[in-house]
Amino acid sequence: MRSTRNIRTTPTQPTKTPLSQRRLKTKPALTVLAILLAGNLFWFIMWLLPSKDKSNNDEIVATIDGDEITRQQWLAKMESMYGKETLQGLVNEAVMEKAAKEHKIDVSDKEIDLELALMRSAQDTTDRTFQSLSDKELRQKVRTQLILEKVLAKDIVISDEAVETFYQDNQSLYNIPTSYRTSMIVADSKENIESILQELKNGSEFSVLARERSIDTPSASLGGDIGFIMEQQANIDSAILKAVAKLEKGATSEAVVLSDGRYAILHVSEIKEGQSFTFEDVAEHIKRVLAVEQLSASVVPEIFWADYEVNWFYGDAK
Repeated sequence: MRSTRNIRTTPTQPTKTPLSQRRLKTKPALTVLAILLAGNLFWFIMWLLPSKDKSNNDEIVATIDGDEITRQQWLAKMESMYGKETLQGLVNEAVMEKAAKEHKIDVSDKEIDLELALMRSAQDTTDRTFQSLSDKELRQKVRTQLILEKVLAKDIVISDEAVETFYQDNQSLYNIPTSYRTSMIVADSKENIESILQELKNGSEFSVLARERSIDTPSASLGGDIGFIMEQQANIDSAILKAVAKLEKGATSEAVVLSDGRYAILHVSEIKEGQSFTFEDVAEHIKRVLAVEQLSASVVPEIFWADYEVNWFYGDAK
C-alpha cells in the first residue's frame, strides 16, 4: 500500500490558527526551505562522478610549501561535506515525479509563480533561499514540494467555507508589493565609497568588488546579494528602500548614507512587480495549506522512498 493510505486522516473542520502561523503557511511547507539550500550543490555531482582518466584524479589543485593536494582529495572532501544532501535532493525530486505520475498530479507554472511570490513577500534577512539557488533550481524545488503536498492532501476534504474564511482573515498576505532583487556594497567612509564607485565606473564587476571591499560580511560573501526587498520592509534600512525604489532593473545607485552613518552602493538586478491575488487565484493554494495542516505525519518526500524502492549510496532507504 502507498504511504498516502497509511497517513490518511479523518476529514475535519480546520480550527482557526493564529495569524502568525498562517503567515508561515502561505509559503511552501517549512521543510522545503531546509532542503532548498542543497539545490545549488548540483554541480558537485558532475565532479564526483568517477573519472576514467586516473591522471585527472591525480591532478594537483593546490600546493603548500611543496605539499600537494590532489583533485581526488578535494573531491572526496566535497563529497563528505555535501554529497549526501545533494544526492538526497536528487532522489526526492525523482521520487516525487513518480508520485505525480501515479496519482495524476499536475503542477502549473502559475502555481509555482504564486508560491515564489509568497516566499519573496515573507523573506527575511536570514533567508538565503533566493541567493543560493538559480531560478531553475528554485522552481524545481518548489515543484517537488507542491507535488508532495498535493499527494498527501488529495483525500482530505476542506470545506469552501473554511477556505473563504481563511482568505478573508488573511487577505493582506495576498496583496504583494513590488520587490527588488538587490545587491549592496557597504563602506565605512565617504572616501572609501567614492573609491569603490570609481572602480565600478571603470568597469569592475559589482559582485567582485562586494566580495573584496564591502564591510557587510554576510552580503559580501554572496557578492553583495541581499535577496528581494520591498518598500516599507521593516528590517531594511529606510535609506536603502528609498534608493532602491528609484532604480530601474540593471541600474546602480550613487553613494547612499545609511542610518548608522556608513555608506552603501546599491544594485538592482531584478524587479518583480507587485501583485494582488484574488480569491479565485489562491483558493486551491489555501485548500492545500489547510489540508496539510491536518496531517500528523511529517511532510517530507522521504516518506515515499520505500514505496518506490529507493536504494542509494548511503545505505538503506530513509
